[in-house]
Amino acid sequence: MNDPVENAKRLAAFKAVDNHVVDGVIGIGSGSTVVYAVERLAQRVKDEGLEVICVPSSFQAKQLIIQHGLKLGDLEMNPNLKVTIDGADESDHMLTLIKGGGGCLTQEKILASCAEEFVVIADYRKASTHLGEQWSKGIPIEVIPSAYRVVYHKIEKMLGGKSDLRMSGNSKAGPVVTDNGNFILDWNFEGVKDWKEVETTLNMIPGVVENGLFVGMARKAYFGMSDGTVMERNV
Repeated sequence: MNDPVENAKRLAAFKAVDNHVVDGVIGIGSGSTVVYAVERLAQRVKDEGLEVICVPSSFQAKQLIIQHGLKLGDLEMNPNLKVTIDGADESDHMLTLIKGGGGCLTQEKILASCAEEFVVIADYRKASTHLGEQWSKGIPIEVIPSAYRVVYHKIEKMLGGKSDLRMSGNSKAGPVVTDNGNFILDWNFEGVKDWKEVETTLNMIPGVVENGLFVGMARKAYFGMSDGTVMERNV
């Protein structure tokens, strides 16, 4: 694989699957790095006879599970997960994460919260000392459509910064709609010192479904590096 970023994603994903997946129920996150995790999981099921049930965090994750012939589950039948493996848009040195660039933050946070172990996989561009060093698109916040304007004003009044309603690309006019039928605000923050307080403050605003701050949830992260190694972070 010639692309250093794609190779880094693959290295991180393969190492996480090899080190953390055993028989049981597995949470499958969303995004480009998770594609490689599902690829490796399917290979291990084939080679080793692993018995796993995969619970997806999104339509994309569900399709990956089906395409690779893995056993599909859901949280109704499988509310307790052995491990959830997911990517991140950015991670600081304490494994506080920004997630939701792909719009699946609510389901991703639910899956992470249901797992005995939440493992992050990403390439070297996502590893920061402090949030905002690498990711410049803000913190995604899923909101009820009828309340997006109210939430927008409350966030700026309570926390400062600036929010933007995430819009679709050229193929669709209007805002991005999540798998849950909601809108997404991207909040560009300023001078935050306590991420847990911000996470709680955001979720207490009526109309907010969930936000893309994952504080104190991940205990292990794998970052594929440009030189072909994998950097590990633990907290």
